[in-house]
Amino acid sequence: MKDEIDFYLQHTGDVKISKMTRDDLKNLIATGEGTFLEFKHKVSSPEKIAREMCAFANSKGGKILIGVEDNGDMIGIESFLEEEFWLNKAAKEVCTPELIFTMELLHLGQKDIMIVDVPEAEQKPIFVKGKNKRTAFIRHNDESVTASEDKVEILKNGSSEEGITFEYGEREQLLFRFLKEYSEITVERFSILINVTTYRSSRILVNLASAGILNLFERDGVEYYTFTQKSV
Repeated sequence: MKDEIDFYLQHTGDVKISKMTRDDLKNLIATGEGTFLEFKHKVSSPEKIAREMCAFANSKGGKILIGVEDNGDMIGIESFLEEEFWLNKAAKEVCTPELIFTMELLHLGQKDIMIVDVPEAEQKPIFVKGKNKRTAFIRHNDESVTASEDKVEILKNGSSEEGITFEYGEREQLLFRFLKEYSEITVERFSILINVTTYRSSRILVNLASAGILNLFERDGVEYYTFTQKSV
């Protein structure tokens, strides 16, 4: 209990008053939850909110509006100090490495809405600590989903200072011809195409994605690789 009190005293007082107006907030809420926006009734636990924060940090950043229902109703929060405490605990103790974010409070008469801004992390991936392992999350449409092993590697490579290079050999030529005809490919299909293990085919695809040649996306629970727009 003493440790939590000490943490609370150290990590409160970070909330600033927002310059956003009621109309600004209404317009933002009207866009709906999506890749860059999440609504929360309240912070129920540091572990749960850490997943949302982690997903935004591992993607392109985003905002979490606390005190807003899923349908967009602005119900407000009971205590911004409690929300602030759990958010700091999530970012500093549950996320690893520590996640950077800012908090603002918007007064709406008798209601207060907390605006949490999570920028894209400079060093990826950000993980959420679990009982037995760490898990990375990414933003997919209006959900925060678990990042696959391939996606985690791509995030790591994207933060590497060494840069990514790839060899344009026979396997890559087969891949590019396949993608030009069928537009997308799975790790399993690529392993059959070039007659290697799925691990080896995955490494080739991850390397090409890290170099900006391919894009990784998910559809119906299956991951696919396709050309990025700039490489078409």
